Order: sequence, then C-alpha cells, then structure tokens
Amino acid sequence: MDAGSSGPASVLTEHFDVAEQERRATEIDVTDDVLARVESCLDAQRDRIAAFYHRPLSSREGAGFLRYSAGGFYGPHVDRADVPSWPAAVGREITIVLFLNSSREIDPAGGFTGGRLCIFPDGLDGDAIDVIPRRGLLVAFPSSTPHEVTPVVDGTRDAVVDWFY
Repeated sequence: MDAGSSGPASVLTEHFDVAEQERRATEIDVTDDVLARVESCLDAQRDRIAAFYHRPLSSREGAGFLRYSAGGFYGPHVDRADVPSWPAAVGREITIVLFLNSSREIDPAGGFTGGRLCIFPDGLDGDAIDVIPRRGLLVAFPSSTPHEVTPVVDGTRDAVVDWFY
C-alpha cells in the first residue's frame, strides 16, 4: 500500500464524485503482482460465501485498496445502486471487506484507533453490527445493507473492498 500511487476515493452517485462530507479516504493503486495475489485469495472464498448466503455468485467487480488516515470515514451508504455512472452496481450481490491491519482496540500493536465497520442489517434505525478491524479478517454482507466506516481517530486503516455478482 505504501508503494502504490494514490488519489482521493470517490462516492458512487450519478457520477463518480469526491465528496469529503460523505467520505474521506484514499484509493491506492497496487502493483499487478499484489493485485493478482489478493484477487486469488478473494476468489478462493467465493464458494463459502455463496453457500452461506444461499445464492450463486458468478464474478467479482475487482479489488479496491483503501486507506483511511486520521479523520477518514465513510458515512452510511449501500453498495448496490442503480446509477448511470456505474450500471454494473445494480448487480452487486455481496460486499466484501478484507482488513489489512488491526485496530489498537483489538491488538495493542495495531496501526490505528477508530475506523470500525458498522453494518445495519435492519436498516439505519436498527441495531448495528460493530466490526473492529483485525488483520486478515474478511467480512461479507449483502450489498443492499446499509453500512459505514466510523472516523479513524489516529493512525492508518488499510482495507480491500470488492463485490461479488
């Protein structure tokens, strides 16, 4: 992640917009070797995730590498949407998040505090599933489920995101 080129992460709306009031994160372009290795690992989980959710999963959108520095966050949103800027987004079935480092809340040697993944299976008015990032933890949930990344207080939170179709 440190060696890759970076730019501000966008928000999926009618266009791909950088909207810092909704999301403050950085997209990292990693080397082809790193991308291939991570995508192979994600593909290896497809059958388990499909069986868990009782639905066929045919393909992935492609791994995205995200960095949330101090102050970084992503407000409540869903990943499945019918928008002209990304027509394929309406076919997103399962969102996957792979944490590349741990929160100090779960590992004193971790790289950051804050930056929890909150998933709202019953909608934003319901109770949240509060996921404290741990290096190597893969979280999968339906792409139509509201979720957010709480603000990173200090340090740097790194993760991979992708979507199964």
